[in-house]
Amino acid sequence: MRYDPIDPQLFIDNRKRFVKHLPEGALAVFNANDILPTNADGTLPFVQNRDLFYLSGVDQEETILVLFPNAFNPAHREILFLVETNDTLARWEGAKLTKEQATKQTGIQSVFWLSEFEKIFKDVVSQAQKVYLNSNEHLRASSPVESRDARFRKWIMEHYPMHSYDRSAPIMHRLRAVKSQFEIDIMQKACDINTKAFNRILKVLKPGIMEYELEAEFIHEYKRNGAPDFSYTPIIASGESACVLHYIENDKVCKDGDLVLFDCGNWYANYASDVTRCYPVNGRFTDRQKQIYSAVLRVEKAAMELLRPGNQLHEYHKQVGELMTKELLDLKLIDKTDVKNEDPNWPAYKKYFMHGTSHYIGLDVHDVGLWTEKMEVGNVFTCEPGIYIPEEGIGIRIEDDIVLGEDGNLNMTAGIPKEIEEIEEIMNS
Repeated sequence: MRYDPIDPQLFIDNRKRFVKHLPEGALAVFNANDILPTNADGTLPFVQNRDLFYLSGVDQEETILVLFPNAFNPAHREILFLVETNDTLARWEGAKLTKEQATKQTGIQSVFWLSEFEKIFKDVVSQAQKVYLNSNEHLRASSPVESRDARFRKWIMEHYPMHSYDRSAPIMHRLRAVKSQFEIDIMQKACDINTKAFNRILKVLKPGIMEYELEAEFIHEYKRNGAPDFSYTPIIASGESACVLHYIENDKVCKDGDLVLFDCGNWYANYASDVTRCYPVNGRFTDRQKQIYSAVLRVEKAAMELLRPGNQLHEYHKQVGELMTKELLDLKLIDKTDVKNEDPNWPAYKKYFMHGTSHYIGLDVHDVGLWTEKMEVGNVFTCEPGIYIPEEGIGIRIEDDIVLGEDGNLNMTAGIPKEIEEIEEIMNS
């Protein structure tokens, strides 16, 4: 692992919180993700199932976690199954977790090899009245590839057809939406690494540099600080490319007089950061760029004030839309007639600000959470308004990662410059 050891109390607490939501006699099973193939004998880097990691802290493939708080045998109330390490694995891939290491890392006392799963599980599941199974129920999920969890669902329902089954996802969405201090500390570390990367960019950005060269600066700073990779495909969009919301080619030259939109994040200990800044290639904003940038920055600052416990995400987005409408009117990009005649389902401001302002962030960049309930202390959101004007070749978005608190919010990415004067001073020093 590239990251510092995580206090196992995080995972012990997470399991305690989860089992409180299980009815009497219920058992839950969580599977690791697969290692996905590419071509020939190649594979993609392993990415752990976030729910399994949240409950165990294990970052290893072919892992199964079974939670059964009502098991007759106390040793079967938390069971972890792992691939058995051996000399061949150690030689070719590196040693896998030993039972002792797994217990130290997870706080789970009962650790068995995966080869023992069916025998032990048969004894355990025979005592259960209901089985909770895991699945990817993210609102934006699209999963054409069958997951290990999906294959397990087929297997268990074939072998134990008389059991009753239910979904773990609603419980996990509720739990993962509220971050503990352990998690906030890890996320702050991820954001601190990203802060170093953005500050590095301010020193190298200049006319003639390629977008992919700037991408290389990010990954260099990430990896040298223990972050394994980008947490999503980075967007480094200069000039009019910034008006393409998911521009990922990063293959253009950065021209004198243009802005570059950087939407870049990193992983640290499986937790994500997600930040956007816009910087002038030559170190100076034009008057028009300042106008639009200042409008976006005002909306972001006001939106962060609306991100508070007790507010509701759908209402919040309407409120941000009203803020953006005022700014677009002042910029004369829309007029009062546009607003008067707007479609309530696609307000006038959407012509220049067509995406949402905030999403949950945590173990996933677009983390799971409760969109139908009010915000609460411990939620972590991005805040990312933007204005995109293709006809002027200007696209500006400003984004930070915000922890909701009882007495005020924490901006985990506040150290990344975003005031016009500060940006220009650093770039020209």
